[in-house]
Amino acid sequence: MIGVRNYAIVTAAYWAFTLTDGALRLLVLLHFHELGYTPVQLAFLFLFYELFGIVTNLVGGWLAARTGLRFTLVLGLCLQIMALGLLALLNRGWSMALSVAYVMACQALSGIAKDLTKMSAKSAVKVLVPAGDESGLFKWVALLTGSKNALKGAGFFVGGVLLSTFGFRGAYWP
Repeated sequence: MIGVRNYAIVTAAYWAFTLTDGALRLLVLLHFHELGYTPVQLAFLFLFYELFGIVTNLVGGWLAARTGLRFTLVLGLCLQIMALGLLALLNRGWSMALSVAYVMACQALSGIAKDLTKMSAKSAVKVLVPAGDESGLFKWVALLTGSKNALKGAGFFVGGVLLSTFGFRGAYWP
């Protein structure tokens, strides 16, 4: 029963992360679109998010083996909070180049957070599934992944509502 409780806690943390991550992506995308950034400039805003996600996937397993999944999950959540706070400090008076570089750095932090959290949550599924039940393991991972995708979409909606209601800075400092 403890395994199910721990899995529920990890899943709830992952869901909360996914919701904020989706909102963050849309807030950044729509805000910079409103500022007149070109599609290529918008793509650059997310380049480090993906690049650092790849690096984190390569290093994350090693880190989790040495520190534990709880540490990597909490680290991922803390890094996401830090990325959200740093994005709130974005200044409209900065040059386009400085703004893009700053957002790329914040996105890099968020990409690291995403993959640490995802790795930790998906690895926690193993506590629910008896050893050797690969079919059960795949079903639980598919359920977690499917729910993550649905919540990411809900996060996009939340991000759009926050941006239209409070503006970019207000969305980060409710």
